[in-house]
Amino acid sequence: MNIKDLSPAELGEFVSGKGIQPYRARQIGKWIYVRGVSSFDEMTDLSKDLRETLKSAFAVGDSIELAGEQVSKDGTRKYLFRLSDGNRIESVLIPDKKRNTLCVSSQAGCALGCTFCLTGTVGKIRNLKPSEIIDQYLMVNRFTNGSVTNIVFMGMGEPLDNIDNLVRALENLTDRNGPALSPRRITVSTSGLAPRIKELGDRISVNLAVSLNAPTDEIRNKIMPINKRYPIKELLKASVNFPVPPRKALMFEYVMLSGVNDSDKDAYDLGNLLSGINCKLNLIPFNEAQPLPYKSPSMERVLRFQEIVISFGINVRIRKNRGRDILGACGQLAATYPARKTTGGSAAAGAAI
Repeated sequence: MNIKDLSPAELGEFVSGKGIQPYRARQIGKWIYVRGVSSFDEMTDLSKDLRETLKSAFAVGDSIELAGEQVSKDGTRKYLFRLSDGNRIESVLIPDKKRNTLCVSSQAGCALGCTFCLTGTVGKIRNLKPSEIIDQYLMVNRFTNGSVTNIVFMGMGEPLDNIDNLVRALENLTDRNGPALSPRRITVSTSGLAPRIKELGDRISVNLAVSLNAPTDEIRNKIMPINKRYPIKELLKASVNFPVPPRKALMFEYVMLSGVNDSDKDAYDLGNLLSGINCKLNLIPFNEAQPLPYKSPSMERVLRFQEIVISFGINVRIRKNRGRDILGACGQLAATYPARKTTGGSAAAGAAI
């Protein structure tokens, strides 16, 4: 077991259970997350007996291995990581003028089968351990000389389908004896596991992004099978009750699929649906990739859609397409896995937004 699989509280309980002073847990945390040691022997201010105790119980160091890196013409970097069991995941670093955002994965593959994302064609392989989530950040931050400022859980997998490991990872990432990232700089995205939204809000403070992608249940049922279990009304109820950090707004993501959810009527329906909710809406023109059957709408269509929704008093922005040429854009992460599901008609594949 990698020691990073423990939450700060669990590490404290382990230390206390061995009859060791609680402050030692804080020292261990700083060695791991601040100094980045790969051996317990490097923790020189701990006694030899404690180091031996830790070595007998845990591994330390990287839990994942860099297997490849691609750089887009726009500066986006996609990292392919190999897990200890040979499975693979991807993370994407998106540089901008004021921030460097790392898009991390929470699962290898995804079970939700949304029809517009390559990850959905993989199917769910397994949940990531907390250490495997954390190490995406730690390693990329190390590769880039500490440049990562923000984290978004919008990579492979549905984060709330792995909520226990997600929360452990978040507790470590935000811990003052660890990376000490501000919760305001972390966003967790969900494709619609409504009951888990409340659970996440009860357990930890982060930003929430909801992958909505349709204004009606009729359309959403076709492109996001999870909607049949948790329809839009239930999803919105859970979302608006989520405790968003101060001076932040709830975020909705809307992948625009030409001829599917991008008409003027869809825009009016969406405006009516979100009217009165303190939120931001990100419009994401579909990032085309084989074997997905959809097309991206024209920019004229995207701008018209934005204009209509803005008329309802909603803050709407168009998400920049980053990393398309390396399959690193929204919905394009598949970590070189072949598609396992066939797609057809106007409905077929993915969950990572």
